[in-house]
Amino acid sequence: MQESVMQRMWNSAHLSGGNAAYVEELYELYLHDPNAVPEEWRTYFQKLPSDGSAATDVSHSTVRDHFVLLAKNQRRAQPVSAGSVSSEHEKKQVEVLRLIQAFRMRGHQASTLDPLGLWQRPLPADLTIHHYGLTDADLDTTFRTGGLMIGKEEASLREILDALQQTYSRTIGAEFTHIVDSEQRSWFQQRLESVRGRPSFSADVRSHLLERLTAAEGLEKYLGTKYPGTKRFGLEGGESLIPLMDEIIQRCGSYGTKEIVIGMAHRGRLNVLVNTFGKNPRDLFDEFEGKKVEGLSSGDVKYHQGFSSNVMTPGGEVHLALSFNPSHLEIVSPVVEGSVRARQDRRNDPLGDKVVPVSIHGDAAFAGQGVVMETFQMSQIRGFKTGGTIHIVINNQVGFTTSNPLDARSTEYATDVAKMIQAPIFHVNGDDPEAVLYVTQLAVDYRMQFKRDVVIDLVCYRRRGHNEADEPSGTQPLMYQQIAKQRTTRELYAESLIKAGVLDEAQVQGKSDEYRNALDNGLHVVKSLVKEPNKELFVDWRPYLGHAWTARHDTRIPLKTLQELSAKLLEVPEGFVVQRQVAKILEDRQKMTAGALAINWGYAETMAYATLLFEGHPIRLTGQDVGRGTFSHRHAALHNQKDAGTHIPLQHLYQGQPRFDLYDSFLSEEAVLAFEYGYATTMPNALVIWEAQFGDFANGAQVVFDQFISSGEHKWGRLCGLTMLLPHGYEGQGPEHSSARLERYLQLCAEHNMQVCVPTTPAQIYHLLRRQVIRPLRKPLVVLSPKSLLRHKLAISTLEELAEGSFQTVIGETDQIDAKKVERVILCSGKVYYDLLEKRRAEAREDIAIIRIEQLYPFPEEDLAEAMAGYKNLKHIVWCQEEPMNQGAWYCSQHHMRRVATAHKKGLFLEYAGRDASAAPACGYASMHAEQQEKLLQDAFTV
Repeated sequence: MQESVMQRMWNSAHLSGGNAAYVEELYELYLHDPNAVPEEWRTYFQKLPSDGSAATDVSHSTVRDHFVLLAKNQRRAQPVSAGSVSSEHEKKQVEVLRLIQAFRMRGHQASTLDPLGLWQRPLPADLTIHHYGLTDADLDTTFRTGGLMIGKEEASLREILDALQQTYSRTIGAEFTHIVDSEQRSWFQQRLESVRGRPSFSADVRSHLLERLTAAEGLEKYLGTKYPGTKRFGLEGGESLIPLMDEIIQRCGSYGTKEIVIGMAHRGRLNVLVNTFGKNPRDLFDEFEGKKVEGLSSGDVKYHQGFSSNVMTPGGEVHLALSFNPSHLEIVSPVVEGSVRARQDRRNDPLGDKVVPVSIHGDAAFAGQGVVMETFQMSQIRGFKTGGTIHIVINNQVGFTTSNPLDARSTEYATDVAKMIQAPIFHVNGDDPEAVLYVTQLAVDYRMQFKRDVVIDLVCYRRRGHNEADEPSGTQPLMYQQIAKQRTTRELYAESLIKAGVLDEAQVQGKSDEYRNALDNGLHVVKSLVKEPNKELFVDWRPYLGHAWTARHDTRIPLKTLQELSAKLLEVPEGFVVQRQVAKILEDRQKMTAGALAINWGYAETMAYATLLFEGHPIRLTGQDVGRGTFSHRHAALHNQKDAGTHIPLQHLYQGQPRFDLYDSFLSEEAVLAFEYGYATTMPNALVIWEAQFGDFANGAQVVFDQFISSGEHKWGRLCGLTMLLPHGYEGQGPEHSSARLERYLQLCAEHNMQVCVPTTPAQIYHLLRRQVIRPLRKPLVVLSPKSLLRHKLAISTLEELAEGSFQTVIGETDQIDAKKVERVILCSGKVYYDLLEKRRAEAREDIAIIRIEQLYPFPEEDLAEAMAGYKNLKHIVWCQEEPMNQGAWYCSQHHMRRVATAHKKGLFLEYAGRDASAAPACGYASMHAEQQEKLLQDAFTV
């Protein structure tokens, strides 16, 4: 028999023994009226896990009877056929049950959500008794409550209607009936209906609410006075966000959460930094006064800055991390998810109990930005899920500047996109702090129990313009006429507490004075802040700090170790049937290990992963086809032809090895790349790779490259070792499957911010990947990886080159050519090298040397000069590329090559051989491609 809730309670040490009878009475009382028990106990009972039904089986007979009655009523609430209705009263009973269900589904449309009172929403007809053929004369008629939790089996229609209106149509609008899972729907019904959508809070809790509102309002007023007209994207009108965040942190902490990672756009960010994270106000004032942050070459505006701190909660110390983010609104959302997943992996927290993501959005961005949908799509996918995200929408009803909701979306609410994953949504009036507190508790409890996303739509307003230099009344006259008269949330709540006798006017004023004095003195204003935090909660970046750029690093490994690891990778479980072509690949790899066959790209790449795992480095590899590899070269995941089971050899090298995570991603570039960036910035000892299916697919994630990967270190001091594999090469596959847009990445390069490499041999990719992790420097790596070279007969290496070699930024001439005869040097990168090599061999040209530049940034001028040093009789130096002249490396790298050429021989002029400038990356006709390719090769030999 399933263990009852009460039995589970008895198993808890602090609820056993002589306290049992007392707790049992409390629990029975809670079931009848949650407001009748102390708040501390109500919170405990609310967090008890559900057993999958609306009723919870408890040992106490009276309580059990209570739930039995509810279960019976639920059965009675099922649709009744017309033929079974035997009386007028029973017909009306059916309509009453329909009314109850309508309020559960649509009660939010009759809620008072707008603090300004400007929303004009007609009352839905099915929320009136007349819609169901009921009249005022029926109000005092008794009906069965059909599972409606009002503490009794039967009630008058007046009582039922009043309970429904109080629960579903006051200042909370709950949307949960779109959820398919009946357990979750029942959970919400029980939680909402049992307290009429509004629990009673103790005087201490209400006083704390006011203190948090005072802090939120106090900071904005202080900044407005001290720095008038300066942009701060203030929280005025949405001050309830601060107590909301406080409750998320404290309640998550009570569940044993150890870390909370938060992403948010501009609105209210400075307030959250000071009043939630405990940033010293004096540091914020320094930023307002334009003081430079040491160690950052460019820095960023104050409302993009991240922060971290530790606070104390009922469950212990919790580490808070606010992600840095640019003005590209929602792009921080998947970055947060990636950071959270890395922290969960580090803590071995697959369910997401210990690390919780929180995303704070603007209403217009939430509705308008496609990456929101992509991030929601991640929420239950095994490679990207994080145990549910708590989403908060700061809904100021006007979007960015002049947006009208009619122009901002096609749906009723900005949050409707969340319904795609059946996330529950709570719309709440921001001027009702107790309602905000309650829905926050619901949201946290739901997330922790069901491990799914939940949305709080904080309906508020924006007292100033989009920024403090903006005048909003020019475009929103009626709204700002009302705002000018609107009393603040703090003022309204303080007045209610004074009327209720919770506080007096002196105590209310005392809270304001205390906060103002703290700001004046530059003191921390978060009382729960831990001044000496537990460093074990942090990610330790110290081994990776302060390293200057170096091109080389020792990436050698003993030949015997390579062979042993390779043999281990070729082991297949007994009875596992490998597909025929894959079996041939494994057979060839066995020959490569024995030295009987030259090493190809897939073997070398796989051995890079194996050796890194052997040396203790975790690896995460994602992309739309990474298991097999888009071009069928990798086959890191084997598929059983009998039962479709999978085997990933890299996960079975040795007992206790580091993680090797391999996930074929869903069809997203922007969100997935942002996720991997977040992961890499939180897992410095791992090799984290994102592979584009074709290199140009990365176009859809350009914002991630621009705003995070290329500039995150210089704006925010965020180190990142993320590796991106972008297949690139001109094989006549047309404009969308040729170029990875190399020029875009080179254009982003400066100050040694990232690496752009074009390896041309298996040994090169092997050592490049190993260098990326073994070297303590953490810089993003963009790899222009091959397609046709994966199986090119000349693109091969030896096992000794893997064991003894290193990554070469420049590869000089490899054929035996007399340096004295060389009059022409052709510089190139990538696949075109092999075309040039075959042409030179075919024409027996001994006057031409070909030099490959394998690392285009940081450009290896010294290594190139060394490769050219032996050619004393040079007359021509040519850069050859497959890309059009306005693309590829030509414009971004020619000044480096010219500098080397001039130093080598005065008057030596760098020539260009490649396609003419073009609006498209490549042509779509095979015949034209062949003509262009032949011409650029000929030009390289003759210009």
